[in-house]
Amino acid sequence: MEHPVASEATTISSGGGLTDRYAAALYAHAGDLNELDHVVWQMEGLGQLIDATPDFRRLIESPLIDVATSTKAALAVLAAQGFGKTVSDFVGVIAANRRLRVLREIVNAFAALVAERRGITTAHVASAQPLNDVQRTQLRARLIEAGYSNVNILEQVEPDLLGGLVVRIGARLYDTSLKSRLQRLQYAMKGAA
Repeated sequence: MEHPVASEATTISSGGGLTDRYAAALYAHAGDLNELDHVVWQMEGLGQLIDATPDFRRLIESPLIDVATSTKAALAVLAAQGFGKTVSDFVGVIAANRRLRVLREIVNAFAALVAERRGITTAHVASAQPLNDVQRTQLRARLIEAGYSNVNILEQVEPDLLGGLVVRIGARLYDTSLKSRLQRLQYAMKGAA
């Protein structure tokens, strides 16, 4: 018998890529089961688990671990953390399809889909270090000032930025990272020479 999430993942086609299709499949499946709010809450928790647990992140990102071992280990972690059947089954399907390496991106795509369906603007924020609560509050206040009153912030740590932030909201990009400032300075110095 084919798993319902697996069949939806192969038949649902959205405008985006692979991660968007998995996100749409989970959204539809959770809606069919009348547990969308619970799944949304658990997927937020899954994203936090991936971000906060380096060992779990290494497990899902490693190409050296075979599918059976990584699936068993990932499902054991989810069971120990109290994740429900729907999210655990979904992660099992992702693992069986050899897509665990993009699990974090699927979680982000799911959050973006939920936000879109609920009329919330999503801001993708990349920073060199994890944001603290004060920085999150200040960022949210600046986004409200810019006209984004109902905004969901999706954070990603990118150490190569060196400092500052890169904020992407739809087609708009706000780049205040130290990396891009240094690149602009380098280009300016080349032009002056």
